[in-house]
Amino acid sequence: MPKFAWMVALVAFASPVMAQTAPPDLRGTWKGESQSIILGGSGHHPGDMTAAPRLGSVPFTLVVDRQDGRRFSGVFSSPRHTEPVIAVISQNGTIYLVDDDGYTVGTMLAPNRMELCYIHLSPASRIASCTELTKQP
Repeated sequence: MPKFAWMVALVAFASPVMAQTAPPDLRGTWKGESQSIILGGSGHHPGDMTAAPRLGSVPFTLVVDRQDGRRFSGVFSSPRHTEPVIAVISQNGTIYLVDDDGYTVGTMLAPNRMELCYIHLSPASRIASCTELTKQP
């Protein structure tokens, strides 16, 4: 019985390590349309500070040109603005991305689809936005 208990314990501790998978290959071009709420304006979302937040949608493109394991970089752009981004993928698969003035948390929805949710806060604007991006062929 002690041998059996030892084997069960070994499998229990080894399973999480064995369950880890390689990070997804994100290199390439991803496109999508944001669902945003904006107060004020900046880069991708022009506008002045107003009394009421407004709803908006912007087409975005993410080009990932470099990836090393869980780390990657590229360019995030809209018709109005382009900025470099750097990012990491956590062990649980969450994507953490930073640009010139805000932070994004993302999730892989499928091998060719991801959702990136962006938060921006400055004296001139506040933005909360989620964009579902699809990898282009």
